[in-house]
Amino acid sequence: MRVGILTYHFPPEPAFVPGSLAEELVARGHEVRVLTGFPDYPGGHVYPGWRQRWRHQTHSERLTVRRVPRYAAGDGSARARTTSWLSFAGSAALAGRGLLRDVDVLYVYGHPAVTFAATGLRRLLGRTPTVLHVQDVWTERDGRAEGDSGWPARLEAATRRLYREAAVVAVGSPSMADLVRAGGADPGRVRTAPNWTDERIFRPTQAGPAVRRLVRRDDRCVVMHAGTIGARQDLETAVRAAAALGDRMDLVLVGSGPQERRVRGLAADLGADNIRFLERRSAVDMPQLYAAADYQLVAQRDLPALRGRVPGKLQAALACAAPVVASAAGETAEVVERARAGLSCPPEDWAALADRFWLAAAIPPAARLDMGRRGRDAYLRDMSMRAGVDRIEALLHEAAARTSNRTKLAHSR
Repeated sequence: MRVGILTYHFPPEPAFVPGSLAEELVARGHEVRVLTGFPDYPGGHVYPGWRQRWRHQTHSERLTVRRVPRYAAGDGSARARTTSWLSFAGSAALAGRGLLRDVDVLYVYGHPAVTFAATGLRRLLGRTPTVLHVQDVWTERDGRAEGDSGWPARLEAATRRLYREAAVVAVGSPSMADLVRAGGADPGRVRTAPNWTDERIFRPTQAGPAVRRLVRRDDRCVVMHAGTIGARQDLETAVRAAAALGDRMDLVLVGSGPQERRVRGLAADLGADNIRFLERRSAVDMPQLYAAADYQLVAQRDLPALRGRVPGKLQAALACAAPVVASAAGETAEVVERARAGLSCPPEDWAALADRFWLAAAIPPAARLDMGRRGRDAYLRDMSMRAGVDRIEALLHEAAARTSNRTKLAHSR
């Protein structure tokens, strides 16, 4: 098939699913054309060595990647984020018709950032069938909870339209399936397709001496959060929980994001010298960082949209056999508990998280290793890249066949 991929993020950003999907589909003989932006995640600034320009296209055997300019939302504010999303929609509309006009099926990596671009391309491409792979669901209430106003209603309306028009709506979990059905998706078109991680990078390893010195100061238990420091991660709860335990454990935060200054300020105000911050690292460095810590923290705010979402850092941790502490509701906590891969507690409850941190520190190292092994077994069984790409490829065929059958039926009439 000729497959179009529309995604807001794409490698070299940590966008493992659309990146590896494109490579695997090409390896299976499909022609793939990717429409995306210039890399700026998570800092909101275009990566060093990159310059936004209009005609930027790379081509290798059966894979074409077209990058279009968009506003880089450096400060992470609601206004900047919305401007970035809308500017990407405009650029995608201008470039997408030429790039994607004769594809057999369009795969949309369905983050809210791509919603306006996807609805615009749907109008331009006419009858091209779409597989919408939902990664995140934002409702108007969620937007208001983040301090935004005005635009969430427009986003929700555009999302509902995408749900109605997509030939197939793929979701990562049963809980998210309930959310998209409530959002207007035809129940008969909703399919489950769990996400995976980049298995060439994320696998069990040993931490070298330099990495251990970076992460560990002594024999205390180390809980690490690696990734975006944003409003949805609610790391202020983690800081309060760690500060309450003093020298019983260390909390190491690796990464950056719009809430970094606020989280650093809270740690300073609390005088928590057991909390340390490390700069954002390349994905290839993460497995050794994971191995140097005792647990990976997966934290999410208590928002309805997040209860059905499994963040990518969880798959990465499980693939690396890293035990997990989950401060989250819904599917994230259920995955950890089902796999017996770590500990969980309700989100936005610093006292409950402090209790989990205390228990995590008390668990013997051998039991932690068992947690990690069980987590990796669960990943390989339920979330592996091969199984995920098999599933998406089948859904692409299903969407193309469904549209072809409708066309034949219309012509027969």
